[in-house]
Amino acid sequence: MIVKIPQKANWILEQLEAAGYEGYVVGGCVRDAIIGREPEDWDITTSALPEDVKRIFQRTIDTGIEHGTVTVMCDKEGFEVTTYRLDGKYSDHRHPDKVEFAPCLEEDLKRRDFTINAMAYNPKTGLIDLYGGERDLELGIIRCVGNPLERFDEDALRMLRGVRFAGQLGFDIEKDTLEAMRSLSHTIVNVSAERVRVELTKLLLSDNPDKLVVASELGLLTEHFPEFKNMLETEQNNPHHRYTVGIHSLKAVEEIQKIYKCFPEDEICSPYRHMDSDVKTETILSLAALLHDVGKPSRKTTDDKGIDHFYGHDVVGEKLAKEILRRLKFDNKTIDMVSRLVRYHEYRYRDGLKKTRRFFSKVGKDAMSFLLVLQRADIRAQSEYLRGEKESHLDDTECIFKGIMINDDPMSISELDISGGDIIGLGVEPGPEVGELLRELLDHVVVNPEDNKRDILVEMVKKALGTRKSRR
Repeated sequence: MIVKIPQKANWILEQLEAAGYEGYVVGGCVRDAIIGREPEDWDITTSALPEDVKRIFQRTIDTGIEHGTVTVMCDKEGFEVTTYRLDGKYSDHRHPDKVEFAPCLEEDLKRRDFTINAMAYNPKTGLIDLYGGERDLELGIIRCVGNPLERFDEDALRMLRGVRFAGQLGFDIEKDTLEAMRSLSHTIVNVSAERVRVELTKLLLSDNPDKLVVASELGLLTEHFPEFKNMLETEQNNPHHRYTVGIHSLKAVEEIQKIYKCFPEDEICSPYRHMDSDVKTETILSLAALLHDVGKPSRKTTDDKGIDHFYGHDVVGEKLAKEILRRLKFDNKTIDMVSRLVRYHEYRYRDGLKKTRRFFSKVGKDAMSFLLVLQRADIRAQSEYLRGEKESHLDDTECIFKGIMINDDPMSISELDISGGDIIGLGVEPGPEVGELLRELLDHVVVNPEDNKRDILVEMVKKALGTRKSRR
């Protein structure tokens, strides 16, 4: 097996060997290279101690010196170089009590989580695969190195990582590994919400987000996302639906990915144009798709014909979405955007052009482009009932919104061609009345964008003030 590694990574291996040490690329980069995926990082393991690595290379950063990791800089690119190591006892089911350096590569590979992540490669030595990782890649299996109970007892996060790898690679989890996850799922309480968030997000963005069902069935979401179990168990006996709430939501996530992959970045109403959070646009959309119906289980009613309804689930869902995302430590911008999308995903634009434009203003330009994508994914994840009509109506609505974006029509107070200071200059006392007048002006120009000119707005303010004075 020949693994093609980058020139810079190979140079680091050559420098280590020239200094009398062993060096291998190791872990996920080897796995990905074997199956034809582009590795995100090229990690290197070596017999050299951290101080030796710092002596050999001119530019290094102590990124994890206490764990034996030094980042070697090649131009502007960094490569993590870690000394062979042994992990001590894991008292907290998450972090080793102490880290000891190992005498050989074999000892270092023995401590790793899954066979497919326990392979090392050096161009001269070839592939080092002591636990059948290459075979498991061929079989499409996630299997622990050694005893799975021991691996998961050491670090509970490995269970979620295993499900995430299954989602990213489209693999199954080997029987003993799966049963060990089920047996030790309660120890997930020892994992921080931030680390759980990272794994769940990667799983959600994988080619198989439905593996979230596996995580739920194993009990791995009980601590951080227990609402999903209720979603999976909530049936939707309704002409518009064919799945439970949970499965429908995952289908919507899959539809988001299909839409997103063919969505041009320069499209006038593209979500890219408004993205100012550190979280990726696709993450925002996928989270919204996952959570858009999270309020349904508590709002389910059944009429005398046996048809299920979920009145008010959008309002309840907004509150739940905020709670879940805060629990998982998402940033405030993401929480705000996703919860807004959940709140408004049910709106169907059937009340005429004026009300539709006012709805756009209420939601905001920044969220509307996201909302249109979410609503299309929602429709496609439902039954075939009236699907063509629903999508056609959404097409028309999207055209209206594109027109607003192309013409740069005002949809917020900040886009008015008049300010609060201007209104105060017309004799209005600073206070609530200024805000009221600005809102009245916005309500007018949202449906009459041609009137967003300072002289027209000034005259409107004067007229409104005259009317109010006469009433007094």
